[in-house]
Formats: sequence, C-alpha cells, structure tokens
Amino acid sequence: MFNNKLSKNLILASIISLALAGCSVGGKNNQDHVAISDAKKVTKQKINQKPTPIKLTKNGTDVYVEMTAQVTNINITKTLTYNAWTYNGEAPGPLVVVNEGDTIHFKLKNMDPTRSHSMDFHAVHAAPDKKFSEVNPNHEGNYTYTASNPGVFMYHCGSHPTLGHIANGMGGVIIVKPKNGYPTDSEVDKEFVIIQNEWYKEGDFQNMRDGEPSQVVFSTKALKKGDQNTNGDTFTLKEKPLTAKVGDKVRLYVDNVGPNHTSSFHVVGTVFDDVYIDGNPYNRMKGLQTVLLPASGGAVVEFTLKEEGTYSIVTHQFNDADKGAIAKIKAIK
Repeated sequence: MFNNKLSKNLILASIISLALAGCSVGGKNNQDHVAISDAKKVTKQKINQKPTPIKLTKNGTDVYVEMTAQVTNINITKTLTYNAWTYNGEAPGPLVVVNEGDTIHFKLKNMDPTRSHSMDFHAVHAAPDKKFSEVNPNHEGNYTYTASNPGVFMYHCGSHPTLGHIANGMGGVIIVKPKNGYPTDSEVDKEFVIIQNEWYKEGDFQNMRDGEPSQVVFSTKALKKGDQNTNGDTFTLKEKPLTAKVGDKVRLYVDNVGPNHTSSFHVVGTVFDDVYIDGNPYNRMKGLQTVLLPASGGAVVEFTLKEEGTYSIVTHQFNDADKGAIAKIKAIK
C-alpha cells in the first residue's frame, strides 16, 4: 500500500517538474516548446486539400491577387510525400508578376482549418502589424500595397513561428518588372524562373531550427501559358529539362527562399553575361561565374548557350546539390 502511494507521488512530482521546466523564467524554453508544438499542429491533422488556383487580374496599374493558405500533399521525391503548408497547393507558392508602380490589391483566404496564416511581401513598403497581419482559419484578409521597387523578391508567411511556416512550404516569388525594362531586354531569347528551397523532417521544428535539410531542391514557375510549373522536388527538372536553342541568350529570374541556407547559384558550362542583383536594373554586374544568394535573395542572371548539349543548374555548395538542388537546361539546334 505504502509503495503504491509512493510510486504515485513520484510520478506526480515528475509531471509537475517537467511542466515547470517548460515554463522557465525568461520564457526561452517555454517559447521553444510552444514553437515546436505549434509547428506540429497541422501536420498531425494530415488533411490534403485540393490545390486552389491563384487568381490574378489586371486593370491598368491595378493588380488584383487572390491567394489561399491551405494544406496539401507535395511529392518531394518519387517515394516521399510531404503534408505541406502551402499557398494555393504549391510549394514554393505560385508566381506573382506585376510592374513597377502597380497597386496590388491582395486577398488572402485561409482554408487551413487549424491555424492562422499571413503574407509578407518583400517587394513592398508596409507596416507589418497592419498589412502583414494574420488571417484566422476560414477567414480572409484584404490589403493594398504599391510595388515601388523593381526586382525579384521573396514572399512568405510571417506567422509564428515564421521558420516553421516557411520550412513547411509557405514561401514563393513575386517579380516586379522595371518600368524601363532591363538594358539587355532586346538580347534575351528565353526566360525562366528558378526557385531554390529546403525541406526538413516533416513536423520537426527542432530539425528545421538546428538541423540540416533532408532535401534542397529547385522548382520552376510558369511565366506564360505552356511553361512548366513545378513544386520543389528532386526529380522533375532533371527528367524534364528546360529547353532553348543553341545561341540563345537565356534569362533566369532566380530566388532562394531558404529558409536557412545560402545558395551559390551556378550554371555549369557557361559564364553569366549579365547579372542584376535582386533583379534591380541598377545592380548590374558582368562576367560572373557564381551568384551568391542569401536566404530570400534574388537575382536576374543571363547567359548564352553556345554549344548543343545539356547544362546543369546547381548551387555550388555541393552538399546541397547532392541533396537534390540540380536542374537541367537543354540547348538544341
């Protein structure tokens, strides 16, 4: 009888001790615990919502963009499916293209039934607490911005914990085309979008924060009807290369949406004729072999395919390339 009572008391004391350890003064351990628990909520649900296409319409300089936050399965490899937090069922999210000076009328619908989401556009000037505010489940938010700076910018969910939202798939690219174009516009024959992102262990916030990604991948998003539009996986852009003709000058709009790693962006077998850092025409550089892209960093890179063959697009941080960050572009006669 005594032993049973003692055992129960010891168990109760252990539970209380663990609870107190998670609520330490200063809040750091508690915040970490909350962030980890918070990041796991949706993945435990294992819902799989059908992708909802982005709505984008233009009326002069007014651009109306409607996106949805939703949970959708993404095939990262041919044998691995990730229950991702997404915009419109894509990871990275759908491409948004506007012109410098446009007014963006943005609507975010939150179809995720379990948690709030938001939108942080790197391409705009806005008070985050007002215009990047959270949208609760089954609600929508409406915001207005001016795209006053040209370039290739990241967008992402900024809800807490931001790392968990981006690592689970909620990042993408918005291109703001310069009002006077790029100096090399007349020379370019083909244009594509390339996005680099990382995947970590599903639902494992500690791995996202402290560990290494399981996969680092490239995707492409369609600039025009008929272009490829892929999620971030390890195989599609190897098996279905981008194509151009021998002698073509190719322009890539590139962004590294991270969330954690730097990209050393390189195309094997060529040299970049022109590079516009962050996609701004004022940031022009020539003759680069590799472009360094921090997490969220973008660029426009241009090169000429002088010989027939298949060229690899890589990050020259080859530990990440070995995890999947290789795409192909094929030059044909």
